Amino acid sequence: MGFPLGVSASPIVCKAIASNGSNSHALDASYIQRAAGIADKSAGFTSPHPNFGCVIVTQAGKVAGEGYLYAQGTKPAEVQAVEAAGRDLCKGATAYLNMEPGDCYGDRAAVSALIQAGINRVVVGIRHPLQHLRGNAIRALRSEELQVDVLGEDLQSKTIEGALKSCLLVNAPLLYRVASQVPFSSLKYAMTLDGKIAASSGHASWISSKMSRSRVFELRGRSDAVIVGGNTVRMDNPRLTARHGGGHLPMRIVMSQTLNLPDVARLWDVADVPTVVATQRGARKSFQKFLASKGVEVVEFDILNPKDVMEYLYNRGYLSILWECGGTLAASAISSGVIHKVYAFVAPKIIGGKNAPSPVGELGMVEMTQALELIDVCYEQIGPDMLISGFLQPVPDLTPVIPSVEETSAIDPTVTPYESSIIFFYKTWDPYGAFSNFSPHAIQMTDESGNYLSWPSVEHYYQAHKFWGVNNAEARNCVEAIRSAKSPEEAARMGRTMQRQHPDLVRSDWESVKIDVMYRALKCKFSVYPHLNSMLLSTAGCVLVEASPHDLFWGGGREGEGLNYLGRLLMQERTRNLQTNLTEQELAY
Repeated sequence: MGFPLGVSASPIVCKAIASNGSNSHALDASYIQRAAGIADKSAGFTSPHPNFGCVIVTQAGKVAGEGYLYAQGTKPAEVQAVEAAGRDLCKGATAYLNMEPGDCYGDRAAVSALIQAGINRVVVGIRHPLQHLRGNAIRALRSEELQVDVLGEDLQSKTIEGALKSCLLVNAPLLYRVASQVPFSSLKYAMTLDGKIAASSGHASWISSKMSRSRVFELRGRSDAVIVGGNTVRMDNPRLTARHGGGHLPMRIVMSQTLNLPDVARLWDVADVPTVVATQRGARKSFQKFLASKGVEVVEFDILNPKDVMEYLYNRGYLSILWECGGTLAASAISSGVIHKVYAFVAPKIIGGKNAPSPVGELGMVEMTQALELIDVCYEQIGPDMLISGFLQPVPDLTPVIPSVEETSAIDPTVTPYESSIIFFYKTWDPYGAFSNFSPHAIQMTDESGNYLSWPSVEHYYQAHKFWGVNNAEARNCVEAIRSAKSPEEAARMGRTMQRQHPDLVRSDWESVKIDVMYRALKCKFSVYPHLNSMLLSTAGCVLVEASPHDLFWGGGREGEGLNYLGRLLMQERTRNLQTNLTEQELAY
């Protein structure tokens, strides 16, 4: 997918330089930029997630090992880098991290790997932006007497500004999400040299070159979802797929107030990629039923507008959204303040036409002084086209303004992190992310022969058991493929896709046994990881709710209408463990 930050992927071998002065800062900056570039390597192949990269440099000034987080729920970058370097080369070495590790699971894998390997110094690009994680890893490393230097805090010079910027850019989606409480949104369009996105007739295929369209596929692969308006569906009938031969496929989202949409559209084919239609409450109920029969998810809003849709996608856990809509919806999104970055592909073509549409509709501006100016503008020639990109809003640097929970509590002891009697969890980076089926906790379960099989996560186990025991070679192959999936996300995608495409391979009793399958996996998970069980027991007296706004079976739904079976099972396991502890205490007396 390339290194968009301008960081070379080739090995860097540098001679040791004195540990003070601008030369030292230049060396630190180069390795931090390398870590940022490595962190970006998973983009387009997994769902957008916080990007972590780690580079370990020996005392002799040579790169010994490196690694990056492939997906949520997979091996931390620091662990990979230590394993690649080997313990001998790690002793006394320096580890460069583009972002502070984010331990959501209580096992401190990333931090422990650096400490146990004998790393002497850690250079951190930016602190973790999430409040419940910010500063935790840095304090843990310093408590073990490792030297920890943070760019902009412990290291301050002109030399490190570029490295710091690289760290901000590679995790811009997470930073914007934290600062704005909406996912990071990019507006993409292709236009002619005279600023048209289609002819007067509406015909738009193709304005940009094939090479530019390949770049668009990459942008889609880096996104959780792609948004278009109803007019785009009617005029272009797009697929909105990434088409890069595998990896992450973003959700397709159509925004339409009236649901004046065609019965036949490529987006209604959800065999490989899901589609969501966002509409006004009560719009064309008969068409909503038609979409539901196709497997398309319909989400109603009291008033359909970009801000509310983005808040919904924020609650859905999304980090990055790509808008590929027409001028009217683009103007509405910009006016709502939800667009953070713009990608404009300019083709060397002139089409003219007074009524030919432009990429952005009416914004209400009457003077050039009101024009919105892009920040950090980049220019890149792609074949015959020119790609101009830049930010409408500066990338937030949250380091100095967001205190961690511990820092806040130290200032005001009355502030506690989780006071509510309802505890919500969903994504693995949430405060209680370990409750997610996607958390990286392997389990061992017996098969029908009594043999133990290892599963990388609860999600792997659950998805594979949709096809477990089916007397069919394809179903058995599906079970093994899911069990071998590189990440929980990929296991989920494989299981859901196979269930949609080949319902005949799903075990006939699945609907009646799926709750029991899930509970068996959860019992194993919380029995073999004591720190997870302690976290679960610490929630006694609180209602646990999986905060999925769209899964009305396992989650709580948008407005509490979901059945919340995952939360129920966790509370059931909590009760069982509390009773077990009580019984053990009684026996002890």
